[in-house]
Amino acid sequence: MSDLDHRGGAGAGTDASPAAARHDSARTLAPLPAALPPALHRYYAQKLTWHSCGTSGASGFECATLMAPLDYDHPREADDLKLAVSRKKATGAGHAKRLGSLMVNPGGPGGSAVGYLQHYAGIGYPAAVRAHYDMVAMDPRGVAGSEPVTCLSDTEMDHYTEVDQTPDNATETAELVDAYTKFAEGCAARAGKLLGHVSTIEAARDMDVLRAALDDDKLTYVGASYGTFLGATYAGLFPSRVGRLVLDGALDPALGSEQINRDQTAGFQTAFTSFAEDCTRRKDCPLGPSADRAGDRLSEFFAKADATPLATGKSRKLTESLATTGVISAMYDEAAWGLLRNALKAAFAGDGAPLLKLSDAYYERDRQGSYQNLMYANAAVNCLDLPPAFRSPSEVREAVPAFRKASPVFGTALAWAALTCGYWSVPATGAPHRIPAAGAAPILVVGTTRDPATPYGWARSLASQLSSGRLLTYEGDGHTAYTRGSACIDKAINTYLLTSTPPPAGQRCSS
Repeated sequence: MSDLDHRGGAGAGTDASPAAARHDSARTLAPLPAALPPALHRYYAQKLTWHSCGTSGASGFECATLMAPLDYDHPREADDLKLAVSRKKATGAGHAKRLGSLMVNPGGPGGSAVGYLQHYAGIGYPAAVRAHYDMVAMDPRGVAGSEPVTCLSDTEMDHYTEVDQTPDNATETAELVDAYTKFAEGCAARAGKLLGHVSTIEAARDMDVLRAALDDDKLTYVGASYGTFLGATYAGLFPSRVGRLVLDGALDPALGSEQINRDQTAGFQTAFTSFAEDCTRRKDCPLGPSADRAGDRLSEFFAKADATPLATGKSRKLTESLATTGVISAMYDEAAWGLLRNALKAAFAGDGAPLLKLSDAYYERDRQGSYQNLMYANAAVNCLDLPPAFRSPSEVREAVPAFRKASPVFGTALAWAALTCGYWSVPATGAPHRIPAAGAAPILVVGTTRDPATPYGWARSLASQLSSGRLLTYEGDGHTAYTRGSACIDKAINTYLLTSTPPPAGQRCSS
């Protein structure tokens, strides 16, 4: 599952500080006028032309193209965007009554919703849900099949991922700034005017156009991670069109970028602590027998990789930055902890290949060295949605102690990663905002207590902001909760999707 890029943009959070104290300056997202502007009529009136599609092993899927304006305030046919849409019709098993369309989004920003549908949701969601709903996905603007943003060549991206993110001197600082600058310049040169129109608000408006094209009166939706921000934004803009919304692994839209990045840093530390406690109970744990010392052992390894990158059996070596990414990638899902243990064992013995493989998977780099556009879209959306966390190396240095307090293991690297948007060529069009979505039907917000990327405090905050929010808690590890093994969570969400009945207030699940 895709998530927020730890190299910059937006991040995630902890439950460490009171939400109210961090939201004082946040404005409120106001609904759009109920009357549709005449210039948008042709988009809302369009009919989708479906054709069979799907990769090998993904049968029964159809695809179509949705037209959307580049700029909703000034729509011009010459600038229209072509957005990729896919669906799998309701199976109707057991003479199930069709309930409409269920739109899904896996997060990112930058994750392909179409890919998620065809490789997982369309075949892996509970059978009862698939029986009643047409499963639908749309790649958001700038992502995958929908006018994808690109920024660097594959060779340039390799270099970008290897650059030292814990600069020790002026030369290394200049190299990191140069990498961020070239990344931003590459995005501007290749994406053109699209770069100023990939915001979450615009993507949410695209979702409403798709809702209309699907002939659904209301939107039914399951969004994970960043997909919760997309879904909550839709609810804020179109509260009267909210059907059944599940927001799993919630973001807090009322926080600024620095707070978001610092919170996510603490979230990864929480996840690492859980990993370390599990690892050190095993005889073969490469971090030793003490969970209290595990972080020090990992930090020592990072320092060695910084000084002398590890061989991988290929031309690429495992730098500290790539090693950090590899470790962080395994924090999203406890099912990857075994892979991480083995990768660290190999790395401690001088073989960086397994950890590099984890890093490449996170960056969506294939064996041929080609990158998907996940990281490009991630930065493009995040840098447009919020003003940058930092604008200069001096601001990062001032913030490093707070980031290190949040995570002694990852703090320094993640503080410097938050500088990415400081060199962006397009000014942010968004700002922190609360989303009340007054008048919306009940919205189900799901939070996992030890979620590394969207920590639990964010789910609590979003549920409290939404006028009809209902919080469902999973007491466990990993990123998001639905269809990840908890029968309690799945039953509560399935019941809501099939009957509109949310779980009781305060429900908590542990398995």
